[in-house]
Amino acid sequence: MLNHAYCSDKYQYTMGKSFYDSGMKDQHAVFNMFYRKAPENNNWAVVSGTDEVIEMIGHLGNMEPSFFEKFLPGEEYAEFRGYLSAMKFTGTVYAMREGEIVFPNQPIIIVEGPLIEAQVLETPILCIMNHQMAVATKASRVCRATNRPVSEFGSRRAHGPWAATYGAKAAVIAGCASTSNILAGAMFDYGSTGTMAHSFVTAFGSSVEGEHKAFDTYIKTHRNEGIILLIDTYDTLKCGILNAMRAFRENGIDDGYAPGYGVRLDSGDLAYLSSECRRILDENGFKACKIFATNSLDEYLITDLERQGACIDSYGVGDAIATSKANPCFGNVYKLVEINGEAVLKRSEDKIKLINPGCQITYRIMIDDPSKGEIYKVDVTCLRGDSLSRKIEAGETFTVCDEYDRYKSKTFEAGEYTALIMQHKVIENGERCAPEHTLAEKKEYYNTVLRHFSPSERRLINPHYYKVDISDDLYNLKMGIINRLVSEIKQFRHE
Repeated sequence: MLNHAYCSDKYQYTMGKSFYDSGMKDQHAVFNMFYRKAPENNNWAVVSGTDEVIEMIGHLGNMEPSFFEKFLPGEEYAEFRGYLSAMKFTGTVYAMREGEIVFPNQPIIIVEGPLIEAQVLETPILCIMNHQMAVATKASRVCRATNRPVSEFGSRRAHGPWAATYGAKAAVIAGCASTSNILAGAMFDYGSTGTMAHSFVTAFGSSVEGEHKAFDTYIKTHRNEGIILLIDTYDTLKCGILNAMRAFRENGIDDGYAPGYGVRLDSGDLAYLSSECRRILDENGFKACKIFATNSLDEYLITDLERQGACIDSYGVGDAIATSKANPCFGNVYKLVEINGEAVLKRSEDKIKLINPGCQITYRIMIDDPSKGEIYKVDVTCLRGDSLSRKIEAGETFTVCDEYDRYKSKTFEAGEYTALIMQHKVIENGERCAPEHTLAEKKEYYNTVLRHFSPSERRLINPHYYKVDISDDLYNLKMGIINRLVSEIKQFRHE
């Protein structure tokens, strides 16, 4: 098995060599992992992958010096290679729970520890989190397009076995009712689902009677299970649906069949075909027969199918979810925000790349609305222990201001809000300290979080943007560093 702690870029280790040789390796560093903009004009993203990050961090320092010699050759690296082979992570990690809904610039993972240990984790953390959050966020979008169940079955399109397995996990967390991936089902104790392919039908010969034989055989060999027959191999309406009903009748499958039964459509005009199949099934007494639809679906096609009144009971979605097809590259970044107690930031030429400095904590403020119940109203990121953080922790009255329009503000009175901390300690002194949650628990957590946001914030097109702010102390720290840098740059002269 690959040690994913070393699925890294070489520059993590060339920097590490400089930290090691210059005596900087043990300086206390704080790195934040966050993203700047959600994909597809989404309102937010879904967290998935933190468990794999915790596992990966635990594997750091488990390689022999000979491994490092493959990419750090030469006598000048010999001492450094020996150090790396024994270098385990000894610091602290805070992270958001899997299934959490997160907004731009909020720290999803915070790594605190010796500089070299925290630095070399950058690429493997981003590798894990960018993949899973891309899939989870896309799955959330697809599942929010309908009130009907969505199954993930994109393993064959995924970018390798690891991506297929953990992508399936991410998809389930973010709303998918099931996955076809048996490895994901077994690893996460969630089960997997599946029916038949066109090859099963054609294995009985390319004939109408062969299709009937395929259906009959499938039913007989899957008695007392849920049964779904794929009816578009030859012609959906002229033989597929008719052969399915014939096979159902001959095998005693009717509306009283407890495990459930249905047909699947995988091509053609799904709105028209599903409506016609529904009519034919109902006229022949198969009113409980479900209609499943597949065929390169995504949230936009599903929305349009529902707008057209398609008679579809469940959807199967493959590559749109498994590869986050419309936006396959998620934008998490990993930035140094504090070194030896001094806040630092990246300013950059691009305004969007300006980051928040210092060791941070995010609070989600919830109120109990008489008409809407418990709803989230604002997220605010503070410096740990700053004046606003202390007020929120003490349950006092506080006011938050919009970072980009300081005249916009909102006051929350003492006793009228609940503050939820977003980042939880998951590793302390290099050891996991967070409880483990099952895949079903992560999925339920996501569903619970989602329910606390308003319908306007959950919609796919032109969502209402939830209020996300930073504390005055964090704002002032950031602007103070920027203003000092600007002043220094203006006065800088090369000699």
